[in-house]
Parts: sequence; structure tokens; C-alpha cells
Amino acid sequence: MDINPSAGLHSLHAPALKEHEFRWIKDYLYRHAGIVLNDSKHALVTGRLEKRLRYHGIRSYSEYFRILDKAGFERETSMAIDLLTTNETYFFREPKHFDFLTSQVFPHHTPGQTFRIWSAASSSGEEAYTLAMLLAEFGKTTQWEIIGTDISTRILEKAQRGLYPLSAAEKIPTTLLKKYCLKGSGEYDGFFLIDPSIRARVRFKYANLIEKLPELGGFDVIFLRNVMIYFDIPTKQKLVERIRSYLRPGGYFIISHSESLNGISNQFKMLAPSIYQKPGHGESLS
Repeated sequence: MDINPSAGLHSLHAPALKEHEFRWIKDYLYRHAGIVLNDSKHALVTGRLEKRLRYHGIRSYSEYFRILDKAGFERETSMAIDLLTTNETYFFREPKHFDFLTSQVFPHHTPGQTFRIWSAASSSGEEAYTLAMLLAEFGKTTQWEIIGTDISTRILEKAQRGLYPLSAAEKIPTTLLKKYCLKGSGEYDGFFLIDPSIRARVRFKYANLIEKLPELGGFDVIFLRNVMIYFDIPTKQKLVERIRSYLRPGGYFIISHSESLNGISNQFKMLAPSIYQKPGHGESLS
């Protein structure tokens, strides 16, 4: 296949995404990311992939799909998955979870072991840096670290940088904003940067949650929010069991308010809606 990136399709109308092409990308995304696209996402797929066809000078979605997973097009394959993966997030999203940590978890941490949190679908880093601010401010130990993982390499690059528009700071409490964020100037006017003192304690890594995970170690808290809504029941069950193995005994598993472990796993104690705990050593689930 001869693809000329400089040719483009800028003078052509966008090709239509045919039904068999939509079925193909649905199956592809399910196999590679575990995400179930329903039929209402037809327009979303068209809109997000159209620019890639234009970039490569490709005239149909079928032709574009043939380059995915092809040698030499690894970056394009990753980009296609990135574009079809929702990455909406913001600082202090679903604040009851953070209230729970500061009131019920941090005060009872036993010193001596590094306190570790995994933001398992970290997107552009707002969740991980929210947790970092809270640990720096309210944690009872100076020994802590946060790992953020995501399937999108593009969005992880943004997370590692820790640079956000000032509009993203709207929900950050003023005291924490002043203490842990730096206001940009010059070319960074209109932006803020997460302070290096806490940015250094947050590491971001690529991870596809439905494939073999990297060596991450054990965690005291795992956040997996607004992820399972995109998966079917069998994928959710496998994912939660895999996640559970990374959680230390007595550790906390936090999902979004719109999600539940009902019918997914009975290996956790529910402490509150969307907040679960793995039993400690010798502790039963009852």
C-alpha cells in the first residue's frame, strides 16, 4: 500500500464509515482494549478517525484499518486506540472518595512501609496529582508514591509533564493550589505546573489493563474509576480479579459512583457505595 502523508484529503469530502467497517473497528477495539462500543458510537468513530485518513491520504476506513498492526505503523496503531479511548477527567473528581482517604485511611496508616496508590486509568494525570496533593498535605508519612497507568501513550506524555490550563484548577482547593501548583508566566501564561516536589513522587507507565500488566508491586489503595462502564461482564470480572492481586491485605479499591461490583466480584467488603476493602490477613468477608 502506497501512503503519502503529504498528499492528504483536504480537498475531498470525508468518506462514510460503512456498517461492516464499524463492526470491524468495534471488534478490534474490544480485542485490544476490552472496550465495548455500542451502535450509538458510529459518529464518534467517524469523527475521531477522519483526520487520520486525511493525514495519510487514505480514501476509505477499510484501507486505513489495513495499516493497523502493520510493521512500521506501530505509532499509528497506538494513536488510533488513543483517539477511540475516552480521556475525560478533572482534578478532585468525585470528591467523596478523597474525603474518605483523608478522614478514614491516611490517619490510620502504620509508619514503616511506603504508602502506595495506583491510579489505574490515570488519563492526563489529574487524579494522580489530586492524590499527591492530599498525601503531601494530610498523609501521616513522608514515605509515599503514586503510580499512574493508562493505555494512551499520548495522554501519558501530558500527565508526566504536569502542565495544565488555569481553567483546570477550578476544583482544586485554594490552599492546595497555592502550595502545590506554580502559575505559569511568559510562554506559559494561562497555565499552571504541578510543583516538582510532588511531581517527583508520581510515576506514569503504559499499561493495557486487559493484557499482561507490568511489574508494579503492591498498593494500599487502587483507583479504577470510570473504566468498567466500557467493559462487558466477563472483561470486568477478569480485570477486577487481576487488580485485586495488586492490592495489599486490608487495602482499598475505589471505583466510580456510577459503577458497582455486584455480579463482578465477591472478594471485597463494601464499606460504602463505590468504596471496597480487601480483607486483611485471616479476616473474613462477613
